[in-house]
Parts: sequence; structure tokens; C-alpha cells
Amino acid sequence: MTTPLRLSLASAALALVGAPALADRLNIYTWTGYIDPALIEKFEAETGINVIVDAYDSNEMLLARLQGGATGYDIVMPSQHYVEIMIREGLLQPVPVTELPNYANVAEEWRNPPWDPEQAYSTPWHYGSASFSYRADLYSGPGASLEEFFNPAPELHGRLQVLAAPDEVINLASLYLGIPYCTESTDDARRILEVLQAQKPAVLLYSSDAMNDRLSNAEVIMAAHWGGYSYQGRINGNEHITYAYPREGVVGWFDSMVVPTGAQNVDAALAFMDFMMEPENIAIQTNYVGYANAITGSEAYFSDDVLNAPEAHHPADVPLVFAQACSADAQRLIDRIWTQLMQ
Repeated sequence: MTTPLRLSLASAALALVGAPALADRLNIYTWTGYIDPALIEKFEAETGINVIVDAYDSNEMLLARLQGGATGYDIVMPSQHYVEIMIREGLLQPVPVTELPNYANVAEEWRNPPWDPEQAYSTPWHYGSASFSYRADLYSGPGASLEEFFNPAPELHGRLQVLAAPDEVINLASLYLGIPYCTESTDDARRILEVLQAQKPAVLLYSSDAMNDRLSNAEVIMAAHWGGYSYQGRINGNEHITYAYPREGVVGWFDSMVVPTGAQNVDAALAFMDFMMEPENIAIQTNYVGYANAITGSEAYFSDDVLNAPEAHHPADVPLVFAQACSADAQRLIDRIWTQLMQ
């Protein structure tokens, strides 16, 4: 166990960031439904820091906010390839990650990751995959292939939800077609667009929110989904919500905590980063969201639901392909595909 955060981190914050004292406020900007409210209450009780949480539903939305000069956030949680983009664009400030007391708990395999090789900007949050989920009691298919998602059967027409996240949807389509992520080929882009346009008549809505509600009440039968969020839907909504591991593969992601340039409460951000590298605390998160984490020793605090959850245990025979930071040419093709799809 660490000493109370206000004591253990006050000297570190003072020395490392020159702050006069721990701030009394922390502004977090993260994915919808991504933090256990009980965890926030625990952090507030231990530190006296008041936490405000706002939500986004795509990496693209987060990036646009930071590019637009939003400076009101102290911690944001982008996926791995967006960390790389944000570092390159000067949108993040370096922080003394490796000097935080609980950094010693980070598993060796997740230290100095390719998107932050000096571990100068980020601490780990969660990792997992993106695929699709379906109501097993209402859908007649096996959920074994991305063909079922991109070429939906008649029973799915008008009852299919697709993420409003170009990055992940286009990566899923790339897996389906056997096209590498971040292609710079206009022919590849045309094929991806054709698949998405063919799927579109069956789509009820493009949204990265409320998939579990819609699956639970059968407004949709199938939805693009994240594994942990699907777990939450099965545990808390409807036992028939089933996360698919299609044979073509799933999109891998690793979300991190980073501090935007211009953040006002860096000392409070450091306190939260250290708090979340404590095994018992990150296990509270894992039990809530159903996503894996990078902190050794946290498994001892996992609930039986998480330990037995198929959503949290990736099958060895299904490719897990992590998203990448695309070149400018590849990103222009992604933007063009999505713009044309939304017309």
C-alpha cells in the first residue's frame, strides 16, 4: 500500500512540476461511461481533490478539441495511436511518469510502449478490442465473421448500430477486406467505402453511445462494440448480449492517461495517475468496465464475473491487430471515406 496520496505525492509534485500545493480540482475528459463513479469518490475522499468528468465518444472528437485549443482538461485518455499523434503535434506536456511511486507496478511488457518510447507522457489505463456484439436470442447467425456485420442479413436491417468513430469502423472494414491499416492506396479506399456504403441501408444509426441500452431493449440486434462495454451490457442489461471474436480479427487498442498542454492542475493529474497504478484501484476499474489493465497484482482483486468473462479473455486463434498512427496521406483517405459515407 502507498501512503495517503496527499502526503506521498505532495513533495513529488512540488519538486517535479513546481506546483505550490496539490490542486483542489481535477478535470478529466474521457470516453463515455469509462470511469467507475465509486472510484472517483474514493480518490476524492483520499486526496480532497474535486473531480469533474466530461465525456467524448471518439478519438477524433478528443483530438479536435485539443487541436482547437481546449485547455480546461488535466487528464485525457486517448488510444495508443492518438497518443503518438498528440505528442507529434505538441498537444501533450511531458510529466515525470517513471518517478511516480506506483509506476513500479506497471507490467514490464507495457513499459516504454512504441507510442511513448521514453515513457515521458503517459501512464496506462485499459486495453482491449473493438468488434461487434449481438443479441444471441434474436439473431440467427453465429457471430463468427465480419461478413455478418458488413453484409448484414435481412433480419438486421434497421436494427444495426455502427460506431460514429471513423478510425475504428474503417479499421474493422480493413480487417474484413484484408487491407492493411492506414492504407495510402486509393483503390483500397474505394473498396472500403463500397463496403460501408453497401452496409449503410441496414444501419439504424451511427453512434458510439448507448449500444447496451439499445441491445438490451432490442432496438438494435447487432452493434459495433468494445469488449468491456459489451461485458457491462451483458452483466447489467441483458444476458444475451454476446461479444463476437470474428475469424478475420478484432481491432486492438490501448488507452493511456496523458496531460494536455496548458493543463492547470498538473499536480492533481499526477496524483490521479499514481492512484490508478495502485493494483486495488485499477482492479475497481476493471471490475466496472471489464477491460484488461497493465498493472501487476491487480488480478488478486478481480471479481468472479471478470475472471470468467469471455469479453476480457481474447481467444488465441483470433488476430488482435492494434491500430496505428496513420500518415497524412492515409488520414486524408480516411477523412474522405467518412465524409462520403455520411453524405
